[in-house]
Amino acid sequence: MEAIARIAAAAAADPAEAKNTAAAASAGYAYGLAAIGPGIGIGYLVGKAVESMARQPEAAGMVRTTMFLGIAFTEALALIGFVVFILLKFA
Repeated sequence: MEAIARIAAAAAADPAEAKNTAAAASAGYAYGLAAIGPGIGIGYLVGKAVESMARQPEAAGMVRTTMFLGIAFTEALALIGFVVFILLKFA
């Protein structure tokens, strides 16, 4: 909590520093929100894949391949959110 108080005090002293602090905080918050969806999606995807492999063990190879493709595409959403975060921070 002391670190937050020091940042707030420094931001109050210099308006340009206040703008930079607010931009960094809002960009970090936006990336956090952008990471929630892919996290939930990957958890759901892996859970259903494990359930599918438990029900039909002979199809485990095909399910595993499809699961990894789904994870890659879902993780791409988090990376896009990170790129947007970088663009907002430095643009």
